[in-house]
Amino acid sequence: MPQVSMTVNGKPASGDVEGRTLLVEFLRENVGLTGTHVGCDTSQCGACVVHVDGRDVKACTMFAAEAEGAEVTTIEGMGEPDGTLHPVQQAFQDHHGLQCGFCTPGMVMSAVALLEKNPKPSEAEIRDYLEGNICRCTGYHNIVKAIMAASGQDVGRIAAE
Repeated sequence: MPQVSMTVNGKPASGDVEGRTLLVEFLRENVGLTGTHVGCDTSQCGACVVHVDGRDVKACTMFAAEAEGAEVTTIEGMGEPDGTLHPVQQAFQDHHGLQCGFCTPGMVMSAVALLEKNPKPSEAEIRDYLEGNICRCTGYHNIVKAIMAASGQDVGRIAAE
């Protein structure tokens, strides 16, 4: 079996993998980081979103070998070592942007990527960007509110659904 090596959340990670091993499987099974979820196995739900070399990627659509030498950030790498949450994570907590929590890691990772590309997105831009992330619990209203808050915008203007 070939070996793959990458940096995950700032730490070296490597392991023997079959060619068909997906990045999400490598992160969960070889590295032991289970915050990246497997939801649909078809790239529809977004629960598996991670950042690879600064890009948001659905880890169920990328082979681990494709991440050879890459910098990978998972939900576990978003907060500070002292336990302080990333501002997007804090906004999700403050604005009740989660319920069951299954989609939350992917939503947070997608939201962080969006805010890096567009620091002050409109409500419509947020909803459009999250189109590839499915939440079955929240109805998205508070997720959008949390992302608006994390961007420093007024959340009072978000229309109720």
